[in-house]
Amino acid sequence: MALLSLGIVGFGVMGERLVRMAFPHPEMRLAGVWDPSPEAVARLSAAAPGVPMLPGAEAVIAACDVLYVAAPPAAHIPLARAALAAGRAVLLEKPLATGLAEAEAFVAEAEAAGARAAVNFPMASSPAVAQLDRWRQEGTVGAPRRLEIATDFGRWPRGWQNDAAGWLARRAEGGFTREVVSHFLFLTRRQLGPLALQSARVTYPAGDGAETAIEAELTAGGVPVSLRGSVGRIAEDEANSWTLTGEAGAIRLRNWSLAEQLEKDGEWRQAAGALSNDAMRPMVLRGQLEKLAALARGGQHSLATLREALEVQQVVEAVLRG
Repeated sequence: MALLSLGIVGFGVMGERLVRMAFPHPEMRLAGVWDPSPEAVARLSAAAPGVPMLPGAEAVIAACDVLYVAAPPAAHIPLARAALAAGRAVLLEKPLATGLAEAEAFVAEAEAAGARAAVNFPMASSPAVAQLDRWRQEGTVGAPRRLEIATDFGRWPRGWQNDAAGWLARRAEGGFTREVVSHFLFLTRRQLGPLALQSARVTYPAGDGAETAIEAELTAGGVPVSLRGSVGRIAEDEANSWTLTGEAGAIRLRNWSLAEQLEKDGEWRQAAGALSNDAMRPMVLRGQLEKLAALARGGQHSLATLREALEVQQVVEAVLRG
């Protein structure tokens, strides 16, 4: 089967990670990249020698079968619309847009057209999440009773995101709720069912800076969910956990990649073969590309749908409104 050609618009952290960690890939080749930053040319040359930095987004769309939109949020839907109109499959970063009305209109038109489009929530390909699924199927948790989500950051943006601080640190497009909490809400939606926000409190700094703390109560498929997040309360760069407690026991996902089970002695035990997030990331990204190839060829896949991403964004924006 012929390799599919992948084009990338936006060569920041996410685009560069995909190139460095997921290629060579048995189903895809890189057709070209575009990013307006002069520094991106040197980074692309180092990450993928021979892959061209094309003159614009239109050139990338023309050169590819599948477009990965890794640009800032305001560009997501315009680029996706252009690629879909040209007959390309599309993988978007989240959030779908900076405004809910634009996101809702896009999802409705894309669904009506049967568009080949999905959103990059990597937990769809996480081995740690697959372990959580196995534990639940084995009866480790039983009927879910409650879920707790915690996300804490030493600073925001995180150190490795400094190049994108111009928008990630701002209230209009950035913040940890959109950037990080959305992943755990996607996981919650997949595991438990539809999300419904009950209450929320949010703390903002003076000016136009992104949130520094959130607290929220939700339900997911009727299961109570508590959510909290903060900036500046911990010394390390980041710590997060997703903890599901049921009638039979408890399991959690900690720091993105560590699947853990609560033992009878009250201690948490990691799954056999657990990997750090850095070690697991290449496996996850290659899995995402495998699913993206299936999407592009019209096959079955488990990537996040546009509808799932929209439902997550609706909850995120409701939390940020407090």
